[in-house]
Amino acid sequence: MKLTRRIFVQLVGSAAFIASSPLLKAQGLSVKRLPLPCSPSQGKWIGTTCQGCTQYCAIEIFNQNGRATRVRGNQNSKGNHGFCCPRGHLIPQENYDPDRIKQPLKRTNPQKGRGVDPKWVPISWDEALDIVADKMIELRNSGEPERLLYLKGRYGNTSHGLLYGTLTKVYGSPNNFSTSALCAETEKMGPGYTQGLFSYRDYDLGNTKCVVFWGTDPFSSNRQVPNVISKLGVLQKNGTLITVDPRLSTAAAKSKEWLPILPGTDGALANAIAHVLLTEGLWHKEFVGDFENGKNLFVSGKTVDPALFKENNTLGLVTYWNEEAKDWTPERAAKECRLDAEQIKRVARTLGKAAPNVIVWMGPGVCMNPRGTYTAMVVHALNGILGSVDNVGGTHDPAKSLKGSYPSADKYVDELAKSHGKGKKVDGRGDKEMPAAMKAKLGSGVVTNNIANYMLSHPDFVKIMISSWTNTPFAAADGKRWEKALANVPFFVHMVPFPSEMTQFADIVLPSTFNAAEGMGTVTGFGSMHAWTSIQQPTCNRIWDVKQEENEVTWLLAEKLVQKGWPALLNYYANEFADPETGAKPTNEKEFQLITTKIASAPCWKQGAKAIPGDQINGWEDFRQKGMHNSAPQAYKKHWGGKFPTPSGKFEFVSGALRKVLEDHSAKYNSTPDQILEACHYTARGIKGWMPHYEEPLRHGDAAQFPFLFIDHKSRLNREGRSANLPWMQEFKKCDAGDRSWGDVLKINPADAKTLGLKDNDLVEITSPAGTIVTEIKVWEGVGPGTVAKAYGQGHWAYGQVAAKEYGKVPRGGNNNEILIDDYDRLSGTSCRNGGFTRVSIKKVSKII
Repeated sequence: MKLTRRIFVQLVGSAAFIASSPLLKAQGLSVKRLPLPCSPSQGKWIGTTCQGCTQYCAIEIFNQNGRATRVRGNQNSKGNHGFCCPRGHLIPQENYDPDRIKQPLKRTNPQKGRGVDPKWVPISWDEALDIVADKMIELRNSGEPERLLYLKGRYGNTSHGLLYGTLTKVYGSPNNFSTSALCAETEKMGPGYTQGLFSYRDYDLGNTKCVVFWGTDPFSSNRQVPNVISKLGVLQKNGTLITVDPRLSTAAAKSKEWLPILPGTDGALANAIAHVLLTEGLWHKEFVGDFENGKNLFVSGKTVDPALFKENNTLGLVTYWNEEAKDWTPERAAKECRLDAEQIKRVARTLGKAAPNVIVWMGPGVCMNPRGTYTAMVVHALNGILGSVDNVGGTHDPAKSLKGSYPSADKYVDELAKSHGKGKKVDGRGDKEMPAAMKAKLGSGVVTNNIANYMLSHPDFVKIMISSWTNTPFAAADGKRWEKALANVPFFVHMVPFPSEMTQFADIVLPSTFNAAEGMGTVTGFGSMHAWTSIQQPTCNRIWDVKQEENEVTWLLAEKLVQKGWPALLNYYANEFADPETGAKPTNEKEFQLITTKIASAPCWKQGAKAIPGDQINGWEDFRQKGMHNSAPQAYKKHWGGKFPTPSGKFEFVSGALRKVLEDHSAKYNSTPDQILEACHYTARGIKGWMPHYEEPLRHGDAAQFPFLFIDHKSRLNREGRSANLPWMQEFKKCDAGDRSWGDVLKINPADAKTLGLKDNDLVEITSPAGTIVTEIKVWEGVGPGTVAKAYGQGHWAYGQVAAKEYGKVPRGGNNNEILIDDYDRLSGTSCRNGGFTRVSIKKVSKII
């Protein structure tokens, strides 16, 4: 209420009456508020897809007079049930961020480095693409197309056929890469080498009786956040929640049991739980099998004759017991993991009692460390012992989403592209010390962070770099290597919506659409026993001169390349792509955008001889209106009976695929599997090299010099690292347990803080062998002694006027990746960021230097 002079006089005049009235004195002065005329919001909900994490939830955005104003989950979704998490609600502010790149930019300062002003000048799209095309033709004419490098970040289905999948292939470079190895790829190795599933898993939350959130916090980050939040009440009513995590995460706060494990010792705990399950006869006999006479011969410390155990859907359980689990008592694991032996027993019995309706939900915190493949295997092996794989209330393959494929570009690949496009990739995959054997195929895993090392050791190799939706100087461990590498690139094109740290090194900046609200394409995802294909389409008017990088920009660039004498790319687009409804060929970038989106989604809406499985959608317009297609639900026990995609057809505790990988790789280098394991920094030798087992954590930094184990975790408001410039994110940062708004804190146990003489809000330097950052202290009992935790997301020195304290120069807080060591789980090629593999020291300072 606005206080006017008239109201003030009335209030003063009635003061005596108010003081003499007990009733009014008790109730306080009330002012009558007249209702204002109102009506329902005028606008329309439009279906699209959130890309705030790799769950890719189908959502709807409310369009009011051409502007995107509100967000909700798609009401047709069987994956998120019509909800979206806090990250989704940040979309309007991200879309209208005033610091977005509004038109193409050209660098005029040849100097490159942190704090160096690029001195950009705005140019037209025509001029920008003309410059890019000239550089590409020049490189091709010199016979060096392999020196073009393309790096993709967050993406939709269209990129596989247009940017990542086609551009480098037709041009003639083998050097196309994704950033997936910076995220969580190692966890795929657990189910991959046990049950043949090199993928993230889905979970039957609606029917489970017990869930273990192990190294993950799906209430806050990673995948299936809306699904898990919406199921919380059911989970707490019908089952038991357990969390294994070194810090008090949101999941831990919601759980009945929290096991604050010593970082990196997860494999020891998994072995101890398996030990209890087997010695107490709590394994799931229908799935696993049993001793022939029915007597349990699993006795602590004693081996078992494998011939006495008849397995049903598993292979090698007794070998795993003999080689590993028999000696891992809860008491031994308690010392290794800094836990209570009785709690380990209690948790194991809870799991055994609930089996097979159990989920051991493994996340990146388990395995994003130098020996993560084996940790992933031993933690996921619990799902095999408990019989939860493919079972009711258990863990599952993702259901299959429907998606179309683009026509082959093979006939447009000329001799130059053929001869140069098959060369060795510069990320080191397939090297002796980097098998990168994702999907049990040597050299198939991307080693994203190692690209910078190659660029530094071969500073003249990359002559053109094109990248979309990436920020490796900020998002990759020891990211300053990327700053040095990018400073050496003669010509760098960055296609992004926001001016990130990586953008500061670009020569040409092409502003991308914010695809959740302005772009057009399709995205697939899964969760809650369904998969989906959802559209991204304009939910508002574009107010800046931006273009969708996957289809609009690729078409326009292809047109420019024709003008320079190289028509192959445009010929491929114009001749091979046709509208699935009308057969019309594209003639411009807008038509190409529409046609590529329709092709990618056609199996969802185009009726053929067979009925569409899952949702029944009547044509393209119906698909656009609904915004998505839900698959049929996942089936139970579909791999039981010898149908697992493993060499034996069973869930393997002794992995035939991993054994073959190690033997093939050692033969290539005239070596032995043991020598390969040693070169890759694993401790396993012999048969343990291809079975689940505990590897002692490999930690970087001398314990005396760097006494604390550093825990990196993700914020529930972190939209793939792109939300730090949003005031909403900064204001609600306090929603992350232990954190505070508009700040960045290192969380430390009270006992450690007392020893160091630290208190809340003290400014400290955090130093590792890789570097130093500065943040404030938060004294917090949510981390154990000897460990410190910090959320990833702050520490931007670019990105915008909110993200940085002084744009281009002074960061807000510290970036975790500036102190994380550049290391890898070498069997997968994945970068490390978890498991306390980096040691740090803490020193109080008076100011930021």
